[in-house]
Amino acid sequence: QVELVESGGGLVQAGGSLRLSCAVLGRSFSDYVMAWFRQAPGKEREFVAVISKSGDTTYYSDSVKDRFTISRDIAANTVHLQMGSLKPDDTATYYCAAEHVSPFSSYDGPWPPTRPHDFGSWGQGTRVTVSS
Repeated sequence: QVELVESGGGLVQAGGSLRLSCAVLGRSFSDYVMAWFRQAPGKEREFVAVISKSGDTTYYSDSVKDRFTISRDIAANTVHLQMGSLKPDDTATYYCAAEHVSPFSSYDGPWPPTRPHDFGSWGQGTRVTVSS
């Protein structure tokens, strides 16, 4: 497993933007597929976005596509989630997730991984609140 530390959550008005960051500590960042999930109170954890080890392939849930962008900074061992055109429905705790992939494979399973149990490491979460 790898240690993940999220930051960047907060309160923002509807229509605004926010950038979340997830620092990967202690392991080789380039060996991990990274993703963001979110969980609103009383709801199940929901897939948001995923990015490949190399960063050249991404996939988004329909609810955030064209509004959010996932990216990875290899030099900083960090994955970002740039969120724009935020809506009150985006209010949730956002979790960073990582899954180790064998060195000679882009991903050890069907792409894209979008289920919580596809990922073995999780951050503590960062709260995002969007006011109307």
